[in-house]
Amino acid sequence: MEGWDSTTKSTLTQIPLLSVKAGPRDGAAWTQRLKEEYKALIAYTSMNKAKDNDWFRISAANPEGTRWTGKCWYIHNLLKYEFDLQFDIPVTYPATAPELELPQLDGKTQKMYRGGKICLTVHFKPLWAKNCPRFGIAHALCLGLAPWLAAEIPILVDSGMIKHKDDASSSNES
Repeated sequence: MEGWDSTTKSTLTQIPLLSVKAGPRDGAAWTQRLKEEYKALIAYTSMNKAKDNDWFRISAANPEGTRWTGKCWYIHNLLKYEFDLQFDIPVTYPATAPELELPQLDGKTQKMYRGGKICLTVHFKPLWAKNCPRFGIAHALCLGLAPWLAAEIPILVDSGMIKHKDDASSSNES
């Protein structure tokens, strides 16, 4: 945690670490891992709401907990920009971090791969590997998606690559 600002450190220390090292192919152990994932996500969401920093909604899209969908948003210049969020849990999870996808932004920034997968290779993947299996979905959102949104969304807005929904609807009406 060297080099991190105090807010990031404080947030990260409040997200429960996970202990079950299991992936989608591990049967009952995966069920236990999913319970830990949900506890960590609930703790992270509750903490964000308490700090008036609510910025995502996410849930498993299938009973196995291998596909996740939801929404995330970023406030820039007092305007809320909302995006679909989706990802699959890799079969090699937790050794491999999930690839977070924002399909609406596909092709709008160079810090993204085909299909809207955000680039986390340089900064996040080594951190994930070092903290496996203690990190989970909540940690990926906190240390992967949140900083990516903070770095990329202002640039995309200021360059005109994305428009606020009110701006987009008013320009369509013209």
